[in-house]
Amino acid sequence: MLREVVTTRYVTPLREGGSLPAIVEADDLGMYVVKFRGAGQGHKALIAELVSGELGRGLGLAVPELVTVQLDEAIAKGEPDQEIQELLLASVGRNLGMDYLPGSLGFDPVAFPVDSEQAGRIVWFDALIGNVDRSWRNPNLLRWHGRLYLIDHGATLIFQHNWPRDAGALEKSARKAVNLEDHVLARFAPDLRAADAQLAPMVTSEAVDAATALIPDEWLVGEPGFDSPDDVRRAFRDWFAARVRAPRSDWLPELAR
Repeated sequence: MLREVVTTRYVTPLREGGSLPAIVEADDLGMYVVKFRGAGQGHKALIAELVSGELGRGLGLAVPELVTVQLDEAIAKGEPDQEIQELLLASVGRNLGMDYLPGSLGFDPVAFPVDSEQAGRIVWFDALIGNVDRSWRNPNLLRWHGRLYLIDHGATLIFQHNWPRDAGALEKSARKAVNLEDHVLARFAPDLRAADAQLAPMVTSEAVDAATALIPDEWLVGEPGFDSPDDVRRAFRDWFAARVRAPRSDWLPELAR
């Protein structure tokens, strides 16, 4: 299970995010960037953030710790901004938080060159999860204590918004590529061949199961076409298995420069 914390103070909204995430303080005295299930993207953005983040961590990439964050109605009602209060009231209960990295710097490809091996690992991972949200316009990378941290995976795994219903649809979905030509690390000649050789064998059913096991049941209950949360978890496993066995030429971009 993910570590669970309880919100003690709403600190400030992060208005550059479309879903209005926020920095909150919790009962462990830690600070977290929280995404709320009451936002427009709903709980599936939290699921994508969780599954992609934990898979990335399992592949050896740096991802800030993820926790579930309980939000009490009293804190929601105490927020004077009406827009924020409505969001918080719609999010009472369990949300998803990411450890706040104080003093971290947004990634600047001019100031912080990346070697081709690390670039390849990150680009390969983004191709795997269908992440188009790591462009030069919006890198979603932080530099902290000399390491490059991956953040903001809520727009990944879009197949869960329209689950494939048969084997043919599953294979078609798993072969789908995303356009990563604008990837912020494309300029660093990412070594995708080396990344694929190293990382693909690590995307096992066990690794996917470990990530999806962390999804709270309440975020999976009632998913159309599925009888139980575990059925949804198995669907994630099946999709990733099909993704890894698909020809790489279908979904892995050629970005080396």
